[in-house]
Amino acid sequence: MAVRYELIKQCSQTGARAGRLHTPHGTFDTPIFMPVGTQATVKAMSPHELKAMGAGIILSNTYHLYLRPGHELVAEAGGLHAFMQWDGGILTDSGGFQVFSLGPLRKITEEGVTFRSHLDGSKHFLSPERATEVQMSLGADIIMAFDECVPYPAEHDYAKASTERTTRWAERCKAVHARDKQALFGIVQGGMFKDLRSMSARDLVELDFPGYAIGGLSVGEPKELMYEMLEHTVPLLPITKPRYLMGVGTPDCLVEGVLHGIDMFDCVFPTRVARNGTVMTSQGRLVVKNAEFARDFRPIDSQCGCYACRNFSRAYIRHLLKTEEIFGLRLTTTHNLYFLIHFMKDMRQAIIEDRFLEFRVAFWSHYQR
Repeated sequence: MAVRYELIKQCSQTGARAGRLHTPHGTFDTPIFMPVGTQATVKAMSPHELKAMGAGIILSNTYHLYLRPGHELVAEAGGLHAFMQWDGGILTDSGGFQVFSLGPLRKITEEGVTFRSHLDGSKHFLSPERATEVQMSLGADIIMAFDECVPYPAEHDYAKASTERTTRWAERCKAVHARDKQALFGIVQGGMFKDLRSMSARDLVELDFPGYAIGGLSVGEPKELMYEMLEHTVPLLPITKPRYLMGVGTPDCLVEGVLHGIDMFDCVFPTRVARNGTVMTSQGRLVVKNAEFARDFRPIDSQCGCYACRNFSRAYIRHLLKTEEIFGLRLTTTHNLYFLIHFMKDMRQAIIEDRFLEFRVAFWSHYQR
């Protein structure tokens, strides 16, 4: 089996769990946050910097790599690991969410999705088979079945038809997947309807994937509704296989996701907001670019051990950002990624020591929404 999940410890009072994910390019402790390297690079970071801060597995995007430089070129280079010189784990998403986000630029049918490139308007077609073949060429350790992300809000009839089609697409992906050292995960959809989430989880579990993602959340719905969907859906998935919540990466959502038994997370949030001068701290978000930090000579977060916090002040980082120096963006990105990676490690340790509820209470006592 290309990817195997090992359960190490289950919280005695919640669904939170600590585990270990075994892949062809390393073994990683869970729960884990995966930095996003959309176009075969995590923005502003080098591979050795990511490794030094404790990143084990990163995510790249099928849609973007399909458009440029092209999956054939990546395959010719030896696959994503060789192309980007990253020897850790790689997960590629199927491109379904990106196609979904194109709105009027795409048309969905039973066969697949016809869309126009956001780069030059050129016309393309992605079917479940094509999306799987592209990901096999990219050579990631974990790839995702092609799905349609149900928008929010959506009518029940639309969500039902979409979810049923996603299951049929998952079957087609599995039928063509033929790479032994690669795991294909199914994606549970269903919108904000519990009956559809149940149907999707049941049908995908019957297909016996080595892991399961929960998609179609964090797409504009209230966070309380997302948590309600997680509480309903996660118990329907096998305890022996990894569970991946797609597109979630703020500290509050990570805590609540782990509470409900999620093992893997990814999100562009930490790198995207870093480029706007926003950093995450143990007390909540801080916009270091603001004028109030012009003479603040404290680190971003005194409890953080990242390179930025060990060496530089808020005042200096603000100066770099205001003068548009690239080093400023690198420091804020370094901090945000390090913060989340180690935040997950702290949660894992709390689960191991059976004090996750105390960890959660302490987090919410000082975290500013």
